[in-house]
Amino acid sequence: MCTGKCSRLVGLSLLAMGLACIVANVLLMFPNAETGWEASRITLQVWLLGGLLGGGLMVLCTGCSVVRAGGKGCCGYGCCGNRCRMLHSVFCSVFGALGGLYCLSVSSSGLANGPWCQTADGEWTAPFKDLSESYLNNRTLWEQCVNPPNVVLWNVVLFSILLVLGALEVVLCGIQVVNGLLGTVCGDCRKAADRGGEGL
Repeated sequence: MCTGKCSRLVGLSLLAMGLACIVANVLLMFPNAETGWEASRITLQVWLLGGLLGGGLMVLCTGCSVVRAGGKGCCGYGCCGNRCRMLHSVFCSVFGALGGLYCLSVSSSGLANGPWCQTADGEWTAPFKDLSESYLNNRTLWEQCVNPPNVVLWNVVLFSILLVLGALEVVLCGIQVVNGLLGTVCGDCRKAADRGGEGL
């Protein structure tokens, strides 16, 4: 596959994943899809914005740059223009990988600690944080959380999505670093006519 076409494929994938991370992080702010919960009743990892900032905005910026590396850009056409865009995408991909790593670390911490919830005795706490066994493998432990309703399942599903997306973003950014370096050194194998018809 040509380095330019590969860049567009990676970039479009990063854009889709970045948007998905933003949606997942926003949904975590509203446990059980309810809006009546105070910010202090929501787990800290949600407010660290791993999906909104790291896996979201940082990766979206990277995705836009990588897509542009596969088409027309401000550096113009030809060998020099192509190499300039590819080199720029390498640095942006490193930036995106950092965002993906941040999303990955925050979501893994959110999964490990579990949600902040109200237990049967009325206390708001993180009941799974210091357990000797993982609550993820024992769904009967989930019943310790009374409010917000279904908060354990809500957090597990959404943090798992962020975990997977963050890992994929890191992998794709790593691929684009290699692809961008190849494009910088070797240029783009596409014909000039093919590049001229692309809008990004």
